[in-house]
Amino acid sequence: MIRKFISRVLGRHHPGKHSEPAILAAAQHGLQREDISRGCRRTIETLQENGYQAYIVGGAVRDLLAGLTPKDFDVATNATPEQVRHCFRRSRIIGRRFQIVHVSMGSEIIEVTTFRGHHGEEGSNKALTDEQGRVLRDNVFGSQLEDAARRDFTVNALYYDPTSETIVDYHHGVADLRQKTLRMIGDPKTRYREDPVRMLRAVRLAAKLSLSIDPEARRPIREMGSLIENVPPSRLFDEMLKLLTSGHAVRCVRELREEGLHHGLLPLLDVILDQSLGERFVMLALESTDRRVREGKPISPGFLFATLLWHEVLAKWEPLKARGEPAIPSLFLAMDEVLDVQAEKLAITRRIAGDIKDIWALQPRFEQRSGKRPYGVLQQPRFKAGYDFLLLRVESGEVDQAVGEWWTAFLDASDEARAAMLLPAAPGEARKRRRRRRPPAGNGQDATLPE
Repeated sequence: MIRKFISRVLGRHHPGKHSEPAILAAAQHGLQREDISRGCRRTIETLQENGYQAYIVGGAVRDLLAGLTPKDFDVATNATPEQVRHCFRRSRIIGRRFQIVHVSMGSEIIEVTTFRGHHGEEGSNKALTDEQGRVLRDNVFGSQLEDAARRDFTVNALYYDPTSETIVDYHHGVADLRQKTLRMIGDPKTRYREDPVRMLRAVRLAAKLSLSIDPEARRPIREMGSLIENVPPSRLFDEMLKLLTSGHAVRCVRELREEGLHHGLLPLLDVILDQSLGERFVMLALESTDRRVREGKPISPGFLFATLLWHEVLAKWEPLKARGEPAIPSLFLAMDEVLDVQAEKLAITRRIAGDIKDIWALQPRFEQRSGKRPYGVLQQPRFKAGYDFLLLRVESGEVDQAVGEWWTAFLDASDEARAAMLLPAAPGEARKRRRRRRPPAGNGQDATLPE
């Protein structure tokens, strides 16, 4: 009865069976014009003044309805990219798979997309796909109706006009959001084949919005998960980063494993979740990340991926040390091997990879608490990240608690107290005397002396 009531009030229609959308007034949806950023409102007003349709679309509308603050605002319009560009002096067309326009409004960048249309079977409207059906190029423009049908989930097919303060809803997205259901538009198997990343997106949105994935959308995920291996590493990295920094990473990871999507994505999900020590370490890191996101604090992708891959590094490093290889060179060999394997699946950027290696390289240095070495560790640019990483290792039981307590006390101590805390050098760790370099000689004379 409740479901029928919500459907009647919110104008719910069955996906794909009705061409007329539900038009929801402000009293029905509760959004306010003031909820929208000034730059986005100006973009929409400019397009409408030039005779075009323009709406806020997708995630921003969905998040506002769910009581969340959107990270950004996207605009959909019936204007072509060239027409949009001519409306704004500070704008540029980008994209290959589907052209979009970036409009600069002060410090804001508003992403403007043209309504997408259906693919034809032949000719210029035929989508370029690979042998598995994944869409490679998709510059087909169409109507708002077609655009709504082309979107992935019903909660993402919502169009908000801040001028009239109405929501245009073709696929009962508002009702699904109220009923806590994530429903696919169209045939799930076809939509996953077009873009396998949608399987990851389903997990992320369900966790973020506390939604249940509709059984029809959930059922094909396990059998089609292997299609993710065909996704370009750069796209997969972007989607995994969104998932892990969503503020709901713990739930996302558990959902990925439940849906069978963990194989091949990250060693974290392949191996570590089957190891009690590794799983505890990773979950502590994800819980910390989720907490920082909820508190509005900054997070570091480098630190996050360093935690996810650390036990893979240990699995490579420990056997090398056991064979008598020098500790530090063998650590760098293990680091490079792990990151090289990941590069085949996730295009981790060079900057983030550098941060990851800096954090890892600091870990053996925390074991050195004698002489001048601790002072050198404090001067490292990534010391704070490496120190936080050490504390996670301590909390998970991987490192003795005394090590973490020592560094915490050393960090906060005065110069005199630090000097008193230094441990005696271990046997064989005595500092080697540096050999004084002799200057080169010429003609039997000291080259440093004038002739």
